[in-house]
Amino acid sequence: MSRIGRAPITVPAGVEIKVGQGNEVTVKGPKGTLTQTLDPNMTIEVEGGVVHVKRPDDEAMSRSIHGLTRTLLNNMVVGVTEGFSKTLEINGVGYRAAKEGKNLVMNLGYSHQVTVPDTEDITTEVPNPNQVIVKGIDKQKVGQFAADVRGKRPPEPYKGKGIKYADEVIIRKEGKTGAK
Repeated sequence: MSRIGRAPITVPAGVEIKVGQGNEVTVKGPKGTLTQTLDPNMTIEVEGGVVHVKRPDDEAMSRSIHGLTRTLLNNMVVGVTEGFSKTLEINGVGYRAAKEGKNLVMNLGYSHQVTVPDTEDITTEVPNPNQVIVKGIDKQKVGQFAADVRGKRPPEPYKGKGIKYADEVIIRKEGKTGAK
């Protein structure tokens, strides 16, 4: 049995979980509402403050989807209670970010400024010019938005200039050596 799949999900106070037709799960909490259609073969049981995910058989596909279904459901519960965030760092001379209304405006060494608008469920914060924090309740959308922002100027291996995740390690290259 999957260790992740059989772990129960404790539902905090103020969170409401509804399982509809075809395993369409709606999780409502203090930060918002998330809806997702999970695998119809999995059985999702909500009893009291605990949610259990059960699989129909021991086939390889059922085993692989068991833990995934439980993790997706847990991410929805965590998202509506605490939310998710990713921190990006901007490195380079003259590289900086600023917030103008609902737009993230970045100077990244191009001849123009790069502007990324916030979406309805993703917000960005700029605590200092070299740091951007992406926040939201959907883990997948937060990660995708952060990856899109990072893609505007990925870090290069020689000087480390560009946008990187706060916990990302850039493997540096030595560069050219003087010929004699």
